[in-house]
Amino acid sequence: MKTKQIFFTAPGKAELLDVELPPLKDDEIRTDMEYTVVSGGTERANLVGMANTAQDYPKALGYCGVGRVTETGTRVKEIKPGDRVLVYHGCHMGYNTNKEYEITKVEDDSIPSLDAAFVIIASMGLGGVRKLELELGESAMVMGLGLLGIFSVQLLRVSGAYPLIAADLNPARRQMALELGADFAFDPAAPDFTDRVKAVTGGKGVRACVEVTGVSAAMKQALECASWMGRISLLGCTRVSDCSVDYYQMVHRPGVKLIGAHNFVRPKHESYPHHWTHQDDCKAILALLAAGRIRVGPILSRVVKPEEAPKIYDQLAHDKLFPMGTVFDWRKS
Repeated sequence: MKTKQIFFTAPGKAELLDVELPPLKDDEIRTDMEYTVVSGGTERANLVGMANTAQDYPKALGYCGVGRVTETGTRVKEIKPGDRVLVYHGCHMGYNTNKEYEITKVEDDSIPSLDAAFVIIASMGLGGVRKLELELGESAMVMGLGLLGIFSVQLLRVSGAYPLIAADLNPARRQMALELGADFAFDPAAPDFTDRVKAVTGGKGVRACVEVTGVSAAMKQALECASWMGRISLLGCTRVSDCSVDYYQMVHRPGVKLIGAHNFVRPKHESYPHHWTHQDDCKAILALLAAGRIRVGPILSRVVKPEEAPKIYDQLAHDKLFPMGTVFDWRKS
Protein backbone atom coordinates (compact mmCIF):
# COMPACT_ATOMS: atom_id res chain seq x y z
CA MET A 1 0.00 0.00 0.00
CA LYS A 2 1.31 3.43 -0.95
CA THR A 3 0.71 6.82 0.64
CA LYS A 4 1.94 10.39 0.23
CA GLN A 5 4.59 11.86 2.52
CA ILE A 6 6.36 15.22 2.77
CA PHE A 7 10.17 15.09 2.82
CA PHE A 8 12.85 17.75 3.14
CA THR A 9 15.00 16.58 0.24
CA ALA A 10 17.68 19.30 0.40
CA PRO A 11 18.32 22.42 2.49
CA GLY A 12 15.28 24.68 2.02
CA LYS A 13 13.46 22.23 -0.28
CA ALA A 14 10.37 20.10 0.45
CA GLU A 15 8.65 17.55 -1.82
CA LEU A 16 5.54 15.40 -1.61
CA LEU A 17 6.58 11.85 -2.52
CA ASP A 18 4.99 8.42 -2.82
CA VAL A 19 6.12 5.91 -0.18
CA GLU A 20 5.32 2.25 0.42
CA LEU A 21 3.82 1.51 3.83
CA PRO A 22 5.59 -1.30 5.71
CA PRO A 23 3.72 -4.34 7.00
CA LEU A 24 2.06 -3.63 10.35
CA LYS A 25 3.84 -5.19 13.35
CA ASP A 26 2.01 -6.82 16.28
CA ASP A 27 2.54 -3.79 18.56
CA GLU A 28 1.73 -1.09 15.99
CA ILE A 29 -1.24 1.04 15.00
CA ARG A 30 -1.97 2.47 11.56
CA THR A 31 -3.82 5.79 11.37
CA ASP A 32 -5.48 7.42 8.38
CA MET A 33 -4.57 11.04 9.03
CA GLU A 34 -7.06 13.90 8.92
CA TYR A 35 -4.78 16.83 9.79
CA THR A 36 -1.14 17.48 10.70
CA VAL A 37 0.17 20.79 12.05
CA VAL A 38 3.36 22.54 10.94
CA SER A 39 5.62 23.36 13.89
CA GLY A 40 7.33 26.40 12.39
CA GLY A 41 10.36 26.68 14.66
CA THR A 42 11.44 23.05 14.72
CA GLU A 43 10.58 22.38 11.10
CA ARG A 44 12.34 25.49 9.80
CA ALA A 45 15.47 24.59 11.77
CA ASN A 46 15.50 21.12 10.20
CA LEU A 47 14.47 22.37 6.77
CA VAL A 48 17.38 24.80 6.44
CA GLY A 49 19.87 22.69 8.41
CA MET A 50 20.48 24.88 11.44
CA ALA A 51 22.96 23.91 14.15
CA ASN A 52 21.84 21.12 16.51
CA THR A 53 19.74 19.45 13.81
CA ALA A 54 20.54 16.39 11.72
CA GLN A 55 22.43 17.45 8.61
CA ASP A 56 21.48 14.49 6.42
CA TYR A 57 18.73 14.65 3.78
CA PRO A 58 16.07 13.55 3.05
CA LYS A 59 14.33 14.22 6.38
CA ALA A 60 10.74 13.53 7.37
CA LEU A 61 9.12 15.61 10.13
CA GLY A 62 5.72 16.28 11.62
CA TYR A 63 4.90 15.39 15.21
CA CYS A 64 1.40 16.77 15.75
CA GLY A 65 -1.70 15.35 14.12
CA VAL A 66 -5.07 13.60 14.36
CA GLY A 67 -6.72 10.80 12.41
CA ARG A 68 -8.75 7.58 12.47
CA VAL A 69 -7.27 4.19 13.23
CA THR A 70 -7.61 1.74 10.34
CA GLU A 71 -5.65 -1.24 11.63
CA THR A 72 -4.07 -2.49 14.85
CA GLY A 73 -1.56 -5.23 15.63
CA THR A 74 -2.49 -8.29 17.65
CA ARG A 75 -0.73 -7.00 20.81
CA VAL A 76 -2.51 -3.63 20.84
CA LYS A 77 -4.98 -3.57 23.73
CA GLU A 78 -6.55 -0.11 24.25
CA ILE A 79 -6.99 1.22 20.70
CA LYS A 80 -9.24 -0.23 18.02
CA PRO A 81 -10.04 0.52 14.36
CA GLY A 82 -12.35 3.50 14.02
CA ASP A 83 -10.99 5.34 17.05
CA ARG A 84 -10.11 9.00 16.54
CA VAL A 85 -6.60 9.49 17.90
CA LEU A 86 -3.72 11.90 18.36
CA VAL A 87 -0.51 10.75 16.69
CA TYR A 88 2.67 11.68 18.56
CA HIS A 89 5.86 11.94 16.52
CA GLY A 90 4.21 10.76 13.37
CA CYS A 91 5.07 12.40 10.06
CA HIS A 92 3.35 14.65 7.55
CA MET A 93 1.86 11.76 5.58
CA GLY A 94 -1.43 10.15 4.63
CA TYR A 95 -1.04 7.16 6.95
CA ASN A 96 1.12 7.00 10.08
CA THR A 97 2.34 3.83 11.77
CA ASN A 98 3.09 4.10 15.50
CA LYS A 99 3.50 2.19 18.75
CA GLU A 100 0.52 2.22 21.13
CA TYR A 101 2.30 4.54 23.64
CA GLU A 102 2.51 7.17 20.88
CA ILE A 103 -1.27 7.21 20.42
CA THR A 104 -3.87 9.03 22.55
CA LYS A 105 -7.56 8.43 21.99
CA VAL A 106 -9.83 11.46 21.51
CA GLU A 107 -12.90 10.30 23.40
CA ASP A 108 -14.93 13.52 23.36
CA ASP A 109 -16.79 13.77 20.05
CA SER A 110 -17.52 17.46 20.70
CA ILE A 111 -13.88 18.42 20.02
CA PRO A 112 -13.39 19.26 16.32
CA SER A 113 -10.53 17.42 14.64
CA LEU A 114 -8.94 20.73 13.63
CA ASP A 115 -8.71 21.64 17.31
CA ALA A 116 -7.49 18.18 18.28
CA ALA A 117 -4.70 18.41 15.70
CA PHE A 118 -2.99 21.05 17.89
CA VAL A 119 -3.21 19.12 21.16
CA ILE A 120 0.23 17.49 21.06
CA ILE A 121 2.06 20.76 20.50
CA ALA A 122 -0.09 22.40 23.18
CA SER A 123 0.91 19.59 25.55
CA MET A 124 4.57 20.47 24.96
CA GLY A 125 3.79 24.00 26.10
CA LEU A 126 2.02 22.56 29.12
CA GLY A 127 5.10 20.54 30.01
CA GLY A 128 7.16 23.74 30.08
CA VAL A 129 4.56 25.56 32.16
CA ARG A 130 4.30 22.72 34.70
CA LYS A 131 8.05 22.78 35.37
CA LEU A 132 7.79 26.39 36.57
CA GLU A 133 5.78 25.13 39.58
CA LEU A 134 3.68 28.28 39.33
CA GLU A 135 1.64 29.39 42.33
CA LEU A 136 -1.59 31.36 42.13
CA GLY A 137 -0.92 35.09 41.78
CA GLU A 138 2.71 34.86 40.69
CA SER A 139 3.84 37.06 37.81
CA ALA A 140 4.73 35.24 34.60
CA MET A 141 6.01 36.02 31.12
CA VAL A 142 6.20 34.18 27.81
CA MET A 143 9.08 35.11 25.50
CA GLY A 144 8.09 34.25 21.93
CA LEU A 145 4.55 33.80 20.64
CA GLY A 146 4.71 31.00 18.13
CA LEU A 147 2.50 27.95 18.65
CA LEU A 148 4.24 26.86 21.83
CA GLY A 149 4.27 30.39 23.20
CA ILE A 150 0.66 31.23 22.47
CA PHE A 151 -0.50 27.99 24.12
CA SER A 152 1.80 28.73 27.06
CA VAL A 153 0.04 32.09 27.49
CA GLN A 154 -3.33 30.39 27.72
CA LEU A 155 -2.05 27.71 30.09
CA LEU A 156 -0.41 30.23 32.41
CA ARG A 157 -3.69 32.15 32.46
CA VAL A 158 -5.70 29.14 33.59
CA SER A 159 -2.91 28.34 36.09
CA GLY A 160 -3.49 31.67 37.86
CA ALA A 161 -0.52 33.77 36.71
CA TYR A 162 -0.85 37.50 37.36
CA PRO A 163 0.25 39.71 35.84
CA LEU A 164 0.77 37.67 32.70
CA ILE A 165 3.13 39.27 30.16
CA ALA A 166 3.64 38.25 26.53
CA ALA A 167 6.65 39.31 24.46
CA ASP A 168 7.15 39.04 20.71
CA LEU A 169 8.49 41.17 17.85
CA ASN A 170 5.29 40.63 15.83
CA PRO A 171 2.48 43.08 16.79
CA ALA A 172 -0.23 40.75 15.45
CA ARG A 173 0.97 37.97 17.74
CA ARG A 174 1.10 40.35 20.68
CA GLN A 175 -2.51 41.31 20.00
CA MET A 176 -3.50 37.64 19.81
CA ALA A 177 -1.83 37.01 23.16
CA LEU A 178 -3.91 39.80 24.72
CA GLU A 179 -7.07 38.28 23.27
CA LEU A 180 -6.14 34.86 24.69
CA GLY A 181 -5.41 35.97 28.22
CA ALA A 182 -2.23 38.03 28.54
CA ASP A 183 -2.51 41.16 30.68
CA PHE A 184 0.32 42.96 28.89
CA ALA A 185 2.11 42.41 25.57
CA PHE A 186 5.46 44.11 24.93
CA ASP A 187 7.89 44.38 22.04
CA PRO A 188 11.25 42.95 23.19
CA ALA A 189 13.03 45.19 20.66
CA ALA A 190 11.84 48.32 22.49
CA PRO A 191 14.72 50.04 24.33
CA ASP A 192 12.67 50.18 27.54
CA PHE A 193 11.44 46.56 27.36
CA THR A 194 13.01 45.45 30.65
CA ASP A 195 11.85 48.62 32.41
CA ARG A 196 8.28 48.05 31.25
CA VAL A 197 8.29 44.45 32.46
CA LYS A 198 9.60 45.50 35.87
CA ALA A 199 7.11 48.37 36.08
CA VAL A 200 4.08 46.08 35.72
CA THR A 201 5.54 43.64 38.25
CA GLY A 202 5.97 46.28 40.94
CA GLY A 203 9.66 46.70 40.21
CA LYS A 204 10.44 43.14 41.23
CA GLY A 205 10.71 41.41 37.87
CA VAL A 206 9.03 38.23 36.67
CA ARG A 207 8.74 35.24 38.98
CA ALA A 208 8.17 32.65 36.24
CA CYS A 209 9.09 32.82 32.57
CA VAL A 210 8.63 30.46 29.63
CA GLU A 211 11.37 31.14 27.05
CA VAL A 212 10.18 29.85 23.69
CA THR A 213 12.15 31.77 21.08
CA GLY A 214 15.25 29.60 21.06
CA VAL A 215 17.22 32.84 20.52
CA SER A 216 20.06 33.37 22.96
CA ALA A 217 19.54 37.16 23.00
CA ALA A 218 15.97 36.58 24.20
CA MET A 219 17.31 34.26 26.87
CA LYS A 220 19.50 37.10 28.11
CA GLN A 221 16.45 39.40 28.18
CA ALA A 222 14.54 36.80 30.20
CA LEU A 223 17.36 36.83 32.75
CA GLU A 224 17.33 40.63 32.84
CA CYS A 225 13.58 40.54 33.59
CA ALA A 226 13.72 37.76 36.17
CA SER A 227 12.94 38.46 39.81
CA TRP A 228 15.06 37.46 42.77
CA MET A 229 14.90 33.62 42.83
CA GLY A 230 12.86 33.62 39.63
CA ARG A 231 12.45 30.56 37.39
CA ILE A 232 12.91 30.31 33.63
CA SER A 233 11.61 27.31 31.71
CA LEU A 234 13.67 26.71 28.56
CA LEU A 235 10.97 25.44 26.21
CA GLY A 236 12.41 26.76 22.94
CA CYS A 237 15.37 24.99 21.31
CA THR A 238 18.36 27.36 21.37
CA ARG A 239 20.18 26.19 18.24
CA VAL A 240 23.05 28.71 18.47
CA SER A 241 24.45 30.13 21.73
CA ASP A 242 25.95 33.44 20.66
CA CYS A 243 25.14 35.86 23.48
CA SER A 244 27.41 36.35 26.47
CA VAL A 245 25.77 36.10 29.88
CA ASP A 246 27.28 37.10 33.20
CA TYR A 247 26.19 34.01 35.07
CA TYR A 248 27.33 35.30 38.44
CA GLN A 249 25.28 38.52 38.25
CA MET A 250 22.30 37.14 36.32
CA VAL A 251 21.91 33.56 37.59
CA HIS A 252 24.09 32.64 40.56
CA ARG A 253 23.80 35.70 42.79
CA PRO A 254 20.02 36.30 42.35
CA GLY A 255 19.31 32.57 42.63
CA VAL A 256 17.54 32.27 39.26
CA LYS A 257 16.62 28.73 38.24
CA LEU A 258 17.11 27.69 34.60
CA ILE A 259 14.93 24.67 33.90
CA GLY A 260 15.42 22.48 30.84
CA ALA A 261 11.97 21.78 29.41
CA HIS A 262 12.65 19.71 26.30
CA ASN A 263 9.61 17.58 25.56
CA PHE A 264 11.55 14.31 25.87
CA VAL A 265 12.41 15.10 29.51
CA ARG A 266 9.21 13.59 30.86
CA PRO A 267 8.27 10.57 32.95
CA LYS A 268 7.49 7.66 30.64
CA HIS A 269 4.92 5.74 32.66
CA GLU A 270 3.52 7.64 35.64
CA SER A 271 2.85 11.34 36.26
CA TYR A 272 3.90 13.13 39.43
CA PRO A 273 3.53 16.79 40.51
CA HIS A 274 4.83 19.23 37.84
CA HIS A 275 6.03 16.33 35.67
CA TRP A 276 3.28 14.61 33.72
CA THR A 277 3.53 11.95 31.04
CA HIS A 278 2.88 12.86 27.42
CA GLN A 279 -0.45 11.05 27.37
CA ASP A 280 -1.68 12.59 30.64
CA ASP A 281 -0.84 16.10 29.39
CA CYS A 282 -2.65 15.41 26.11
CA LYS A 283 -5.73 14.27 28.02
CA ALA A 284 -5.57 17.43 30.15
CA ILE A 285 -5.42 19.62 27.04
CA LEU A 286 -8.36 17.76 25.49
CA ALA A 287 -10.39 18.36 28.65
CA LEU A 288 -9.50 22.07 28.67
CA LEU A 289 -10.48 22.37 25.01
CA ALA A 290 -13.82 20.66 25.62
CA ALA A 291 -14.50 23.00 28.54
CA GLY A 292 -13.59 26.11 26.53
CA ARG A 293 -10.72 26.97 28.90
CA ILE A 294 -8.26 27.19 26.01
CA ARG A 295 -8.92 27.96 22.35
CA VAL A 296 -7.46 26.96 19.00
CA GLY A 297 -9.69 29.02 16.68
CA PRO A 298 -7.75 32.30 16.86
CA ILE A 299 -4.48 30.43 16.25
CA LEU A 300 -5.58 28.59 13.11
CA SER A 301 -4.28 30.53 10.10
CA ARG A 302 -4.89 28.25 7.12
CA VAL A 303 -5.65 24.69 6.04
CA VAL A 304 -3.81 23.55 2.92
CA LYS A 305 -3.52 20.40 0.84
CA PRO A 306 -0.29 18.36 1.00
CA GLU A 307 0.32 19.14 -2.68
CA GLU A 308 1.11 22.70 -1.59
CA ALA A 309 4.02 21.52 0.57
CA PRO A 310 6.83 22.82 -1.70
CA LYS A 311 5.35 26.33 -1.63
CA ILE A 312 4.54 26.20 2.09
CA TYR A 313 8.05 25.17 3.08
CA ASP A 314 9.68 27.63 0.72
CA GLN A 315 7.72 30.29 2.57
CA LEU A 316 8.76 28.83 5.92
CA ALA A 317 12.42 28.95 4.89
CA HIS A 318 12.35 32.58 3.75
CA ASP A 319 9.42 34.46 5.31
CA LYS A 320 9.76 35.63 8.93
CA LEU A 321 6.00 36.28 8.99
CA PHE A 322 5.09 32.65 8.20
CA PRO A 323 1.50 32.01 9.44
CA MET A 324 1.97 29.95 12.60
CA GLY A 325 -1.32 28.01 12.50
CA THR A 326 -0.67 26.13 9.25
CA VAL A 327 -2.37 22.73 8.89
CA PHE A 328 -2.14 20.06 6.19
CA ASP A 329 -5.48 18.43 5.30
CA TRP A 330 -4.91 14.75 4.45
CA ARG A 331 -8.55 13.78 4.13
CA LYS A 332 -9.32 11.99 0.91
CA SER A 333 -11.16 14.04 -1.69
